[in-house]
Amino acid sequence: MDIKNISVLGTGTMGHGIALFSALAGLNVVMYGRSDASLERGFNSIKADLNRLEAEGDLNKNDCHNILNKIKGVKTIEEAAKDADFIIESLAEDLKVKKEFFQKLDLLCNPQVILATNTSGLSPTEIAENTKHPERIVVTHFWNPPQLIPLVEIVPGAKTSKDTILKTKELIEFIGKKAVCMEKECLGFIGNRLQLALLREAMYIVEQGWAKPEEVDKAMEYGHGRRLPVTGPLSSADLGGLDIFQSISAYLFQDLCDYKEPSKLMKEKVEEGNLGSKTGNGFYNWTKETLEKKQRERTELLLHFIEKDNNI
Repeated sequence: MDIKNISVLGTGTMGHGIALFSALAGLNVVMYGRSDASLERGFNSIKADLNRLEAEGDLNKNDCHNILNKIKGVKTIEEAAKDADFIIESLAEDLKVKKEFFQKLDLLCNPQVILATNTSGLSPTEIAENTKHPERIVVTHFWNPPQLIPLVEIVPGAKTSKDTILKTKELIEFIGKKAVCMEKECLGFIGNRLQLALLREAMYIVEQGWAKPEEVDKAMEYGHGRRLPVTGPLSSADLGGLDIFQSISAYLFQDLCDYKEPSKLMKEKVEEGNLGSKTGNGFYNWTKETLEKKQRERTELLLHFIEKDNNI
């Protein structure tokens, strides 16, 4: 692979995770933060992740030291752009901010340097609007938490070149992630469109009084959730028989939720300040103990799938 030096803009959950996985793959990494405090937070998060990997036996102390030495912190875009073969931006989810950064990066970097954004839904075409080389701008949407979820959506803008897509896919797979390439952009990409469609119907079922939140979640966890890691919705339909699914669609589609605005139920909870685990209440009552238990269960299961992926 031609790419040896990667720069990551951002030190938060996504930024530090991308930097770590790039260093684990043997790349030289520059991590940009706006301040000393920002860089310190990023490196502390990286050290915590390395300590976990060491505790699990995946790395030894010498490995951790060498990996940490492959990551350099900088506080200017100029330093981040210097010598980079590939740049991944993971800053504020704000179109204006991203457009300004990419316009500046476009002027600083050689035309062959690929400029990627970790946006979860903003348009790569709009982000590239004020650049001279929009053909090298692409979305690499890492899923959160990046250390546990392998998916990265690769999304082209209107002028993104095929060469940019191919090189981006090569990099994503080189650092151990699973690349999913879109043919063209759409709002929300693939993952968030599917996630929000499912959430809309789940909340509608609760709104109508047909089932309580915990029953809806259990239906997913013990039904679809057991099948989806192996067969997605389209392969599930093939395996079940398209004639069967067409028959169900004929009577069920007309009864499914088709809200064009956010759910009234979710709006009420937000207005009441019940934002979920971050406030202690949402659809569930999140005590410290229940939150830690659920996070632990999620981590253990996701680590199981990572081990399975690595053995394929």
